[in-house]
Amino acid sequence: MPLPRLVCFTEDEVKSIVLNQRPHYALLLGSLFCLLLSATCGNPAETDRSIPATDIGSRLELFVDESLIASKRDVALRLHAPREAEIALRFDAPWEGPGNHFVTVFQDGPLYRMYYRAVAGKDLPASGEGWLMSVAYAESNDGVHWTKPDLSLFEFEGSKQNNIIWKSPEPGFGGPASNFAAFKDTNPNALPDELYKATGGITDGLFAFVSADGIHWEQKGTEPILTKHFGNRTIDNAFDSQNCIFWDSQQEQYVGYLRSMKDGIRSIRRTTSPDFVHWSFPEWIDLGDAPLEHFYTAAISPYFRALHLYVGFPMRFLPDRNAALPEKYKDTLGIGASDSVFISSRDGVRWRRTFQESFVRPGLNPLNWTDRSNTVAWGLVPTGKEEMSVYILEHFRLPTVRVRRGVLRTDGFVSVHAGYQDGEFVTQPLVFRGDRLVINYSTSAAGSIRVEVQDATGNPIPDFRLQDSSELFGDAIEQTVAWKQDSAVGALAGRPIRLRFEMKDADLYSIRFKQ
Repeated sequence: MPLPRLVCFTEDEVKSIVLNQRPHYALLLGSLFCLLLSATCGNPAETDRSIPATDIGSRLELFVDESLIASKRDVALRLHAPREAEIALRFDAPWEGPGNHFVTVFQDGPLYRMYYRAVAGKDLPASGEGWLMSVAYAESNDGVHWTKPDLSLFEFEGSKQNNIIWKSPEPGFGGPASNFAAFKDTNPNALPDELYKATGGITDGLFAFVSADGIHWEQKGTEPILTKHFGNRTIDNAFDSQNCIFWDSQQEQYVGYLRSMKDGIRSIRRTTSPDFVHWSFPEWIDLGDAPLEHFYTAAISPYFRALHLYVGFPMRFLPDRNAALPEKYKDTLGIGASDSVFISSRDGVRWRRTFQESFVRPGLNPLNWTDRSNTVAWGLVPTGKEEMSVYILEHFRLPTVRVRRGVLRTDGFVSVHAGYQDGEFVTQPLVFRGDRLVINYSTSAAGSIRVEVQDATGNPIPDFRLQDSSELFGDAIEQTVAWKQDSAVGALAGRPIRLRFEMKDADLYSIRFKQ
């Protein structure tokens, strides 16, 4: 726990406090403050040398964890759940049913694409035995209103008038249609006819699929690109979920997150590849000291506004909890209950489980208390200048299975929050490029934020002190901070600085230095 701010006093603060006390207390107080200074503060220069500055350049930084925070007082990180919006897609076609799941969404230029597992039939056994699976497709021009185009690619019950892009030849669980997951390949060396890639498969491993347009797909090769066997090592219960594989432009490699079993608990492994063919042995992601819980899916991807930051929304499965549901559904229900949580990482290997509580709760609707409901789709997309959307599977195993859109403020996963009483925090040493500081923030009508720029040792920089800062109140995705009516900070670029935020009834989501 960080020390309160007034543990370390400046010389001027000591003089001010001592001189304002009654004379016969002055000697005693002066001695006490000197002891505090020598015992707790140390040499600021030595402290600075022990904490190297983080070069954030002009990139966007979100406060999804405390890695940028050096100390704080009366503020805390707050997780923000998505706001329920409209039903984005209903699974009501003859080739769709209660087994529909594993939704993937991504933005592709002006178009939004959605892929999902479609399972025909209304009364399906929970085991998956006999399920007739296909991969279906929907699209949108705004991420809000979705349509199922007539693609005329695969026949279903004598007609090709459907939105099926891939179909399992035989009923059963374990083939590519079980967990087909597609992505737009941003690798600059991607071949034109392989601009879209996907993986799918459980029983024999993950097979690769490629497409030139995201609609017409073909399997690449006859062998899986990933199996359970790596030399003399084997990974248990692999691939039995939606596996997330994508091109990481910052690391310049393909990165994959796979479901596996760790000590009998479903968890997540990470693998990498330079070419989508040769893959590293899948290692467990590092969740620190967070408790091991069943993570059935991963839903991991780089955040589209800050590609160095990974965010994930694993579906948390609780196999020993069963909610009471209508008797008529008893033969089709599985066991357990589920919700989704939020995790983040700055390298894809070490993950922060800052919040143990859920990101998506089942809520008041009793039909959301089925197993594997409340799963966040793989893919987070912007749907406006001030908002972004996630897509949540509801009512799994029930005839009313559907996808609902959830809305978040842009950058709005987590905020540094201050209540009505003043609070503050100071960042770790930072090095930036740019000429102005922009913040994403929100206050009440009575709330405010002020910002001070300090040197690396914590001393206020003249003209950028707290008393020089404009008082910010309002709500904005991008608000420029000014000091004495001037917002220019370019003279400080390239040198280590700290930012001190004084806050009241306010939330701070992200910061960025811009030209």
